[in-house]
Amino acid sequence: MPINADKPLMWRADVFASVTLYNEWFLDAAPRAYRETRKVVVNDVEDLFAATTEMRSITPDVIRKRPEIVATLRMATAPPIARDRLTGLASLPNGFVKKLESGNLPGRMSAADLDKHLESICSVIDELLDRGLFDWLDGNRAPDPQQRELAAVVVSDRRCGAVADPIVRNAQETRQLGVIEDWLVARGYTKRQHPGSQSLESMPRGTFSFRQNVPVRSEDGQRTINMPIDAVIQPHTPFPNGFPLLVEAKSAGDFTNTNKRRKEEATKIRQLRSTYGNDIRLVLFLCGYFDAGYLGYEASEGLDWVWEHRPDDFAIAGL
Repeated sequence: MPINADKPLMWRADVFASVTLYNEWFLDAAPRAYRETRKVVVNDVEDLFAATTEMRSITPDVIRKRPEIVATLRMATAPPIARDRLTGLASLPNGFVKKLESGNLPGRMSAADLDKHLESICSVIDELLDRGLFDWLDGNRAPDPQQRELAAVVVSDRRCGAVADPIVRNAQETRQLGVIEDWLVARGYTKRQHPGSQSLESMPRGTFSFRQNVPVRSEDGQRTINMPIDAVIQPHTPFPNGFPLLVEAKSAGDFTNTNKRRKEEATKIRQLRSTYGNDIRLVLFLCGYFDAGYLGYEASEGLDWVWEHRPDDFAIAGL
């Protein structure tokens, strides 16, 4: 049964309610999420200063011992550089910097290649280092407390600025999944991670899992890949095909962003149908700036949605 895709006369009022809900959440929660993340970032900057002797010793050995500091080192240059920019300037393999910033060294790289790449990173950082901010470096001396504190604040603010959008996005995703969980638990559902080795149809009735990998055929049909799905829910009374309901939580803080992303969900449903047939259902859980253009596009691709401001519509979806 259609949920909201077949009710265009309701879209305008729902868009208004969705934008209002998102804005209310943002004003309340986003500053708090930012502040909490900033505390972590400040600690990262302190770790960087300690590991590099207040930026006077940026060496491959330092990065080898603490690879995650590369993320903060990128914010110590003038101008601060993105991960991909560092990769290009230092002629690094794709994914190398991301691996370091996760706190790990590449596992399948020779010691010689690792040394070469770490040397390249140090060379680029040294050339671009913000020496106006770290003015004690010119005299190769320790900073006075005021200089050090100012530099730490500036680098922390740069790092927070670089990750501000992910901070807000992750906080909103966590909240959306919490809304889904509360709705399901109140109706007798049990949260239970479904083993990836077992078929979707074997998922026990009345259970749900979050961030579940669902195997699908790639777009070229040549291999099987794991598609991450935000929520997978097997109704108390399963659908005739036995498949659970798949849910993607989506939020957006402006209308432009949603129209850029609207093909992502269409691609997902095409791959799912190619793998499991046309009866499998992917439903969007929307909060924020999703206008009629976005909704019309998704409806034309056979997608439907539940609004976060009206989660009871999950009942219409069969839950």
